[in-house]
Amino acid sequence: MAVVILQHTPGARPHALGAAVQAAGLDLRAYRAWTGDLPDDLAGVDALVVTGGPQPARSAADPTAHRAELTLLRGALAAEVPVLGLCQGAHLLAVAAGGAARSPSRTGNNWGPLGLTPAAGSDPLFATAPERPQVLHPDGDSLQLPARAVVLASDDRHPVQAFRIGASAWGLRFPLEAEPGATTADERAHTAPAAPDPWQERVLARFAALVAARAEHTATRTFFTQRAGAWEDRFAYQTPAYEAAVARMELQHGQTAMDLGCGTGRAMPALRAQVGSQGTVLGIDVTHAMLTAAARIGRTDCGQLLLADCTRLPLPPASVHGIFAAGLLDHLPHPHTALREWARVGSADATLLLFHPSGRAERAARHGRPLSPDDPLAEPNLRPMLHTTGWQLAAYEDAEQHFLARAVRAPLPHA
Repeated sequence: MAVVILQHTPGARPHALGAAVQAAGLDLRAYRAWTGDLPDDLAGVDALVVTGGPQPARSAADPTAHRAELTLLRGALAAEVPVLGLCQGAHLLAVAAGGAARSPSRTGNNWGPLGLTPAAGSDPLFATAPERPQVLHPDGDSLQLPARAVVLASDDRHPVQAFRIGASAWGLRFPLEAEPGATTADERAHTAPAAPDPWQERVLARFAALVAARAEHTATRTFFTQRAGAWEDRFAYQTPAYEAAVARMELQHGQTAMDLGCGTGRAMPALRAQVGSQGTVLGIDVTHAMLTAAARIGRTDCGQLLLADCTRLPLPPASVHGIFAAGLLDHLPHPHTALREWARVGSADATLLLFHPSGRAERAARHGRPLSPDDPLAEPNLRPMLHTTGWQLAAYEDAEQHFLARAVRAPLPHA
């Protein structure tokens, strides 16, 4: 996994960005965008940084000139891959999100102060910026942002100097690594920058830290976003297996049930049937595209869809009676943390059902690998892990056609 930078100017080196990325424990992978050297897709990409170049607005205003980059940016926006667009990169980000970039009436750059908007005060990158930071302003060009964008900074001539789209993409019309005396694109490109202002360092450090903190979710979202549209049709044949698994939970009418890592919500109709019209069904997933697909096929008729991390659920303690999780626990980097969180939201008589429509051996063989003794779903590993996180294993089945582990809420050993 790496932070990918698309460079538009030969010779430009992201000195401060490279240092911030390295400090966050990430790798930096550079592509020469001016030669057409671009990644094929977003696989293995923790974040996308798009840098500047000469005449940014004139170039970005022609979508055909940057079709491949716009495709990457649109994919990153859809999968919530963190994006930082600088100079020309900010224009391309705006265009990818549905806005527009207008050609400059004149060219040139001048140093001057930024005016921060109220939204900058709570922004993950701009929250610690000084009141009027000095930046190198490009002249003449302008941006038309999509409606969902949030303006973070402006100046006397430009209503948009910095903006955020969603919770993961930032566009800055100015460079964060500029020689204080430089006033042209050529000087910025070929002069090694002096140390950036402390606030600029903080912006880059905060972006790198955000990327590192979200790396796990970024990989998940990238994988499932591109598959979400076909997911339901591809696995529709598994519906009877899901229904049979949910039946093993033995929930009562009026209770609350949760499909964790729900994807397109294949368990939600069966959960609704168990808890009845007076009960509550929640479908929770970390990938927005999966929830969009679930809504499109009518899962909102079965319950409420929530975008959330399964290890930090937006639910009060002891509020859920049944937790269904298919193909989830063994893909989490910290399964103990997840199980403790599920126990927190579980009622005193809660049931947890871990499920997969194929057995462990069959799945291992399908992926060309042997069964691992470290598999968290192996009974010698799963039973004590459940016991130490507030659950008691009540049933364990690892058959060729399915995996199923049923647990009930139990006091923690130290309680």
